[in-house]
Formats: sequence, C-alpha cells, structure tokens
Amino acid sequence: MRQPIPFDPQAEDPDSPTSYAFVSGTGAVGADDEWALIRYAGHPIGEVVPVRGDGISLGRGLDNDLCLPDAEVSRRHAKLDLLVHGDEGSLVMLRDLGSTNGTFVNGKRVPGNDEPLHLFDGDVLRVGGHAFKLKLLDPLERHYHQVVQAQTTRDHLTGVSNRATVLGYLEKHTDLTRRYRRPLAVILCDLDHFKRVNDTYGHATGDLALKLFGMVLLRRLRTCDHAGRIGGEEFLIVLPETQLQEALAVAEELRTAFGSEPISPPDGSTPFHVQASFGVAQLLEQDLNAGSLFGRADVALYRAKALGRNRVECDDPV
Repeated sequence: MRQPIPFDPQAEDPDSPTSYAFVSGTGAVGADDEWALIRYAGHPIGEVVPVRGDGISLGRGLDNDLCLPDAEVSRRHAKLDLLVHGDEGSLVMLRDLGSTNGTFVNGKRVPGNDEPLHLFDGDVLRVGGHAFKLKLLDPLERHYHQVVQAQTTRDHLTGVSNRATVLGYLEKHTDLTRRYRRPLAVILCDLDHFKRVNDTYGHATGDLALKLFGMVLLRRLRTCDHAGRIGGEEFLIVLPETQLQEALAVAEELRTAFGSEPISPPDGSTPFHVQASFGVAQLLEQDLNAGSLFGRADVALYRAKALGRNRVECDDPV
C-alpha cells in the first residue's frame, strides 16, 4: 500500500520546534478519563481527537497525526504533548513548530519562547481556520461526543463519510493541491446491477452489500484517504498525494476485494457476489475546481459501466 508522505515540504515551514505555549491545566484524572480535542470550527464539526501517548502533531502535511488541509496551516504547525505524573494527574502542553501564521489559544497568539506551559481543560486552540476545545472527557462524555460526530459526518449504514463530509474534503484538498501543485486523485465507485439485487433478494440484502463495500473501503484505504457515500450505491474516494497509476492500482485492489466477498441473504438462501465499477481521475492543471475533477471521474465511471461493468477505467491518458 502507498505510504503517507509530507504534503508540502516548504522551506519556510521548519520542522524543529521553536516555542511553547503556556496554557495550563492539571488535575486528578480518573483511570478511564481522557484528554481530547473537540472540533468547533473547520470540517468535520464535532470531531473528537484523543490526545494519547506521545501526543499529536497538527499540520497541513499528511505525516501529521491530525492533518488540516488548509493553506493557512503550515506543513508542520504545532504539537500537543501529554505528560502523565502517576496519581497526580496529567499535563497537556502545546508547542508551536515555527508556523508561518501562528497558533492561537483563547484568541491570543502563542508567544515564541522556549518556556513550556500547560493547557487548561476548556481552552480553545485555533490553527488556521480550525478551532478545537481541549476537554478532559470521562467515558460518558467521550461516548456522547463520538455519537454526535457520527450522526453529523458518517453514513449510518456503511460507516464511511456522508455526502456533505466527503465532498467538503474533496473541495478542500482540491484547493490545497492546486495551490501547492501536489498530486491528487479520486475514484468514483458504483455497485453493479444494484437494483436487481434489491428486486431479487430484498432491500435488507441490498443493505448488506452496501455495508460490505463500506467495510472493504475502511479496511484497505490509508488513514489520510477519505471515502464517502454520495448517494444510493455510489461512493467517492479522495486520495491525496496519489498519482493516476497509483489510484488505478487502488481501484483495482478494491474491485477485486469486494468482488471476492460473498453476501449471505438474511433468509438463508445461497450466498452470492456483487461486483462494482470504478472511474478514476487525477487532478490536472486545467481543472479549476473540485467539480471538474469529479466530473472527469464520473465520465470514467460511465465508460466502465458501458464497457461491461466490474472494471476500472480512467478519464486521463495513462
């Protein structure tokens, strides 16, 4: 599988840490309590990002723990560190990694000094157009936030993103890719003869096929890739830092994996297989927006279905 690589190695975004932000907070932490960032601005709203182990890095680059595709965010922008002091509780510290546009806490820019300071429970962290509130969550609160996030960003049946979320992700990455001239590819997928599946086996079996396709996507894509259901039996996959040939290989892998998985109808009838068609496109210089890239992938998907289905086609010259 493809490995995540830095999104934009610009000279003005140094990797070495230059300053610490001081916004403190400690306290008795229960065995099941957990520090987390809750997204209040940016996409997706309500996202829960746990702060665990060695902490999390934030930045535009795909090698960050939390990738923020935003032109105002540096490739490596900031880092949250978690320090645990046994029974005394835990400490969350913020470092700005020499970002161009700064890191802000509670509306104030983090000073460029080397003195480590702590973040309080409830502090608001802003990086570019993204804002997060730091919270110490008990299991009940964590469950609540995760349920709210799932309801607003996920397709309840397949587990992948919903239409608004994946299209928002495509638009954001298209703008960023055009600005920094990095590769970006998309895959449009459509389950073949899906109406026939519903008519023959019932909608419950059709739902099983959709769930299975979602599972295949979640198992086989990178964490920086983004898959979503955009309607009915159609799915969109956004592949940052991916050339056309790589995207074609990904699509072929998904086609083979899904087609080899049997679907067992709830009524106990004989298991069968469902196949899918794939249209692939890479962002080109003449693509002025996400709609143009999406449209070319749609043309490729139409070609795949016209040529017999259960195949991968691209709209771009290979």
